[in-house]
Amino acid sequence: MGLAPASASGEERFSIGHVLDLLKSDFDGVSIPKIRFLEAEGLITPERTASGYRKFSHEDVARLRYILRMQRDHYLPLKVIAEHLDAMDRGLEPPAIGAQEPTVPPRVLAADGAPQPGEFVRREPMRISRRELIKLADVSESFFAELEAMGMVSPSRAGYYDRDDLIVATTAREMNAYGLEPRHLRGFKAAADREVGLIEQVASPYRRSSDPAAAARADDVAGEIASLSVRLHATLVRSGIHR
Repeated sequence: MGLAPASASGEERFSIGHVLDLLKSDFDGVSIPKIRFLEAEGLITPERTASGYRKFSHEDVARLRYILRMQRDHYLPLKVIAEHLDAMDRGLEPPAIGAQEPTVPPRVLAADGAPQPGEFVRREPMRISRRELIKLADVSESFFAELEAMGMVSPSRAGYYDRDDLIVATTAREMNAYGLEPRHLRGFKAAADREVGLIEQVASPYRRSSDPAAAARADDVAGEIASLSVRLHATLVRSGIHR
């Protein structure tokens, strides 16, 4: 059975029959009706052609493998598997078997040097609820509320927090161990706001340019200056400590 036609993005797509061929050697109980059932339950959402045929991506197939493996190896009900998939869709790690809460990928909180320019404009998508963030950052409700009041963390319009909010809350908690309370961090926020304003001053002419190439470079310019700014800030702090 051949591949379905590639999508406009260039990624190949598979027919439902081909997906069955890919899965049945590993999962004895899989069938076309079962794949359709999982789609009806909202656990997978393959594309549809104009004539109504399903087109599955590599991600759809990987998602099916995860669902089938969780059912076969851990006997998880579809409701729990759906919660796992939701966590993964939001950029989190699904809960460990027997646990209740999702976790964050270890690299998110890794402190292994200054961010590179691209990290300022191309961030890993992550959507974290308030309850999850408080638990993941290991802070109290009142501590988190103080950070919010100062604008150190803030939800999106949809009510979710992101990777940066998690890092800020976690870092603030670690600094609190040395007696620094959220109110002591106002200076960091004010300094960051000033740096953002300076960066936007330089990048805004690129954004307003009628030249598409210049406009496209605006984010790169902002990222490069931001990276240099962080390096300069860290160096000045280190220099001041050692004087």
